Amino acid sequence: MMPRDQFLRDVIADLRMAASFVTILPVALSKPAADGAVARATWALPVAGLLVGLAGALVYKVASLLGLSPNLAALLALAATALVTGALHEDGLADTADGLGGGRTRERKLEIMRDSRIGTYGVCALILSFGLRWSALATIANPWAVALALCAAHTAARAGLPAFMSQVAPARPDGLSASAGSPPSRSVAIAFAVGILGLVLALGPGKALVSLILLALSGLMLARLAIRQIGGQTGDILGAFEQTGEILILLVAAAVQIGG
Repeated sequence: MMPRDQFLRDVIADLRMAASFVTILPVALSKPAADGAVARATWALPVAGLLVGLAGALVYKVASLLGLSPNLAALLALAATALVTGALHEDGLADTADGLGGGRTRERKLEIMRDSRIGTYGVCALILSFGLRWSALATIANPWAVALALCAAHTAARAGLPAFMSQVAPARPDGLSASAGSPPSRSVAIAFAVGILGLVLALGPGKALVSLILLALSGLMLARLAIRQIGGQTGDILGAFEQTGEILILLVAAAVQIGG
C-alpha cells in the first residue's frame, strides 16, 4: 500500500501539473514530468477548472457590489477567466475553426491549426463563444447563481477531456496532446465523477442530466469530425472541446434561470 505521505505528494503534484496545463498560474513543477505523469494527472483537470470558475465568480461578485450591470459584470467575469487561462482554450477553438473550416486536405488543415495567425472562421468562432457565454451569464444575473454556473461549466467542461483523449488518438506524433499521452482509466473515471458532482451540486440532478447529454453529443460530434478531417485530436481540438462544453453548460444554467 502506498504510504500516506507519498499519496498526498502525488495528488499535489497532479493538481499542480493540471493547473499548469490549463492556467497561467505559476504552479508548474520544477523538474521534468516522468513518463505517463501528465496522462495520470488529467484526473485533476476539472479541479483546475474549478479554480478558473471561482476566479470568474469572484470578479462577477465584486463587479455587482460596485453597482455594475449584469452585462458589464458578465463581460468582466469572462475576461477574468480568459486571463487566468491565458485564453488557451479560446485559442484552440479559433485554430480548430480555421483548420477544419479552411483547409482542403488533412495536411493543410493541420498546418493552418499550427499557424499563429487567426482567420475568418476563427474570429467567428470566438465571437460566438464569447457572445453566447456573456449572454448566458447576463441572463442568469444573480451573483450566487452565476458563481454556481461558472464553477459547474469550468469543472465539467474539462472533466470530459481525459475520456476524449483516451478514445481519440492524436492526429500527429508531436504536439501537446501527443506528448501528454493517453489517460489511464482511473484518471478518466475520477475526472468524470468530479464533473458529474459539480453539475449536480450547481444545477440540480435534472439539469445536470441535460448537460451531460449535451456534452456527450457534442463530444461525439467533435470526435467524429476530427477523426474524419485530420485523423484524430490535437491540443486545439481539446480546446474546442472545452469551449463547447462551457458554452452548453452556461446555456443550460441560463435556461434554468428563465424557467425558474
